Amino acid sequence: MAEPWSQNQLTVATEAGLVDTIILAFTDHYGRLMGKRLDTEFFLEDPSGTHACDYLLTVDMEMEPVEGYDFSNWDLGYGDLHLTPDMNTLRPVPWLDRTALVLCDLVTHDETPISVGPRSILRKQIQRLRNLGLEAKAASELEYFLYRTSYHDAVTADYRNLEPAGWYVEDYHLLQGARTEDLNGAFRRHLKAMAVPVESTKGEFGRGQHELNIKWCDALEMADRHVLLKQCVKEVADQHGASATFMAKPHDGEAGSSAHMHLSLWSTEHKINVFAGNTEVAGLQVSDTFLNFLGGWLAHLEELMPCFAPTVNSYKRYKSQSWAPTSGAWSPDNRTAGFRIVGEGPSLRIECRVPGADVNPYLGYAAAIAAGIDGIQSEITAPAPLKGDAYQSVPSVLPSTLSKAVNNFESSVFAREAFGNDVVDHYSHFWRNEAAAFDSAVTDWEHRRYFERI
Repeated sequence: MAEPWSQNQLTVATEAGLVDTIILAFTDHYGRLMGKRLDTEFFLEDPSGTHACDYLLTVDMEMEPVEGYDFSNWDLGYGDLHLTPDMNTLRPVPWLDRTALVLCDLVTHDETPISVGPRSILRKQIQRLRNLGLEAKAASELEYFLYRTSYHDAVTADYRNLEPAGWYVEDYHLLQGARTEDLNGAFRRHLKAMAVPVESTKGEFGRGQHELNIKWCDALEMADRHVLLKQCVKEVADQHGASATFMAKPHDGEAGSSAHMHLSLWSTEHKINVFAGNTEVAGLQVSDTFLNFLGGWLAHLEELMPCFAPTVNSYKRYKSQSWAPTSGAWSPDNRTAGFRIVGEGPSLRIECRVPGADVNPYLGYAAAIAAGIDGIQSEITAPAPLKGDAYQSVPSVLPSTLSKAVNNFESSVFAREAFGNDVVDHYSHFWRNEAAAFDSAVTDWEHRRYFERI
């Protein structure tokens, strides 16, 4: 199995002419990879990193600086932040010519971590777990739609009438899945060569929809793998004249795309899964730590929803009998529940089915860990597990829009204690502006409904 590179391996590859470009990358609020391409010889002379404009943590999707942030603004002159390479993430990029990549942490000029950086937010929660003698193991299951329309042609067509890569629902279908092996097979092989271990791909419940699963690992490494998976899928699809989307709900008549987040807690001292225990609940053998962690996650789900569902499109996925949850109920191996418990013993874990494929994994895993820590420390006990169909028996508690979700997050005492006022205020402003941009837009639906007949 391929492993991340050491700095010495990068040096050897550079001297051999196998690599001449290194990408220094980080994610912005949306989870997009941003950064620079450096000459590797230049980088190796001083591998301390590079600078970028700090407006990157204040821009919208169109790269327009948004006013109202304390972190960076016109009055402060939009200065620099520093990209500090995490050399544990150094790896080749096999679908790009002579290229390597390293993910970076964002710091100030005096090397203080920038608190509102997504990777910084997750690092803080991981450290809180370590202080309790615990570490989180995680895995993301990502779904996406594939099209035989290129990105260029898709934007030229204003994203209308795209050609799906499949023409019928192909959940687990091997025949229909074989028709996209030029894409999905390339994704698997490139990720494996990039030291992102792959488990499988499969057809999903939409036309041209697929799922790609990667191997579980520590939470920070999983968030890193998650964003590299998305970048691989989009860039490789682009090279094939195709396109892929990780929108949570790209079509109102199709299933949405999820990012099921699996999580378990392990003892740093004994290297065992502390979710497993001797208490029997609904046929599961669990510990008090499991029940408290799950209880905290459930208790704080509503106020942390923007961390799991960060776009206006996210909330269109939560429909009855859509394979996306409408409530925060939990149950063993039940796909109608927002929290599905799977595995046993060392593999016992929580599968949260709430996040869509548009989730920023650093924020999603940070929110899950923060909520679980509060559950442990406050001894919040999970309610009784669901029996039956959650769509029919459990009232929805999920906010119906991003605006409502942001109101809950911004007013949350818990979120402010867990993340800090600066993070809550910063991201509330970000999500509120995202919602406002949608509210001011005139949509195709409005044209079709009102243009002639109103």
